[in-house]
Amino acid sequence: MANFSKSNVPQFAVDVYQNEYLPEGGREVNAIVTVTATGGGTVGSAVAAPHLYSPGQGPSAAVALMVDCSGSMDYPPTKMRNARDATSAAIDTLRDGVHFAVVGGTHVAKEVYPGGGRLAVADATTRAQAKQALRSLGAGGGTAIGTWLRLADRLLATADVAIRHGILLTDGRNEHESPEDLRAALDACAGRFTCDARGVGTDWEVKEVTGIASALLGTADIVADPAGLAADFTRMMETAMGKEVADVALRLWTPLGTTVKFVKQVAPTVEELTARRTEAGPRAGDYPTGSWGDESRDYHVCVEVPAAGLGQEMLAARVSLVIPEPDGSVQNLGAQGLVRAVWTDDMTASTSINPQVAHYTGQAELAQAIQQGLDLRKAGDIDGATAKLGRAVQLAGVSGNADTAKLLAKVVDVVDAAAGTVRLKAKVEEADEMTLETRSTKTVRVKK
Repeated sequence: MANFSKSNVPQFAVDVYQNEYLPEGGREVNAIVTVTATGGGTVGSAVAAPHLYSPGQGPSAAVALMVDCSGSMDYPPTKMRNARDATSAAIDTLRDGVHFAVVGGTHVAKEVYPGGGRLAVADATTRAQAKQALRSLGAGGGTAIGTWLRLADRLLATADVAIRHGILLTDGRNEHESPEDLRAALDACAGRFTCDARGVGTDWEVKEVTGIASALLGTADIVADPAGLAADFTRMMETAMGKEVADVALRLWTPLGTTVKFVKQVAPTVEELTARRTEAGPRAGDYPTGSWGDESRDYHVCVEVPAAGLGQEMLAARVSLVIPEPDGSVQNLGAQGLVRAVWTDDMTASTSINPQVAHYTGQAELAQAIQQGLDLRKAGDIDGATAKLGRAVQLAGVSGNADTAKLLAKVVDVVDAAAGTVRLKAKVEEADEMTLETRSTKTVRVKK
């Protein structure tokens, strides 16, 4: 374990869990990399600027709240009222000194507060003004989420802060711009701010909302009952206010002849990172992880090494944590982990699967089985859906993922969980199916 111990900045630690032993001819090396950030405090630190702290307060931050104001938000009328109340609750949670703005989203994006292409700075006066401005929000028009994100990006870019974050609420499908326009907006915003996305009610598209959160390294969830919005928005804003360092990258160095097969986050959610690699010098690449507070996450790294003879060993990969700077320099966070490969003729050693690797391989398969099963169900393939969702029930049981098991039980009747034998329910509440799909990538930590 290695620690970054500069005063007043979060300390990062890296732990590597793997079975380093390979049989003769073996080439695939798997490891679970646990990254933990702790501490941090709230005092300014020259070494950490501009990514970490502002003197005298928490990390400098800017937040854009994007609220769906399309016509469907009036059905029922309580939905718009709940959205206003939730946004007010989030504004109340803002720390003094945080820059913020509220965006109203329809087929165009409008500045609700403060206006003028700028951000407000949170204090008692601006919070009251923002909540007053929310009272004018009404429902009408279409939905073009890419325009909301682009406006949020322009506003957030006006602040010289460490943390830039968005919170996006929608109740409908993105019907007034093409999927290509939304993708272009996400590509333009990626790496510039993180964003949590929420779908309220049941008339929105799960893959759109989860796709937004995934592209912008945030969280996605369903709030089926609009009455739950205020509590959810408060939790989201509290989490955002707890972020201490932004733009952290997992840097993976591999020796000559070694190929990176994949890198994925596996806890607290499954998130594929392989295609997001940016080159970082000879045989090194950076994988974005977004903003960090006091938290721990797990990553699955898989590399293919050159074949070697019995008794030989090699460094298969070196994992470190860095903050790439715009000028091409890098801030090293001081935490490092090593992935090794050792060739042996000891069959017991070389065939043993590391418990962490086995657990998270199962969790990734669980997420995939749920998504495939629900897609097959929608397509009318009852046999295929039953097989996939049965496998999901089996994996949820083996891994101890009780929350996912409960969600599955609302979509299928479980005959034998251990065997994965299920029957599709004849009638499933739309909210239950959407909740399962939205939360399918949530994982449980391995019991160590």
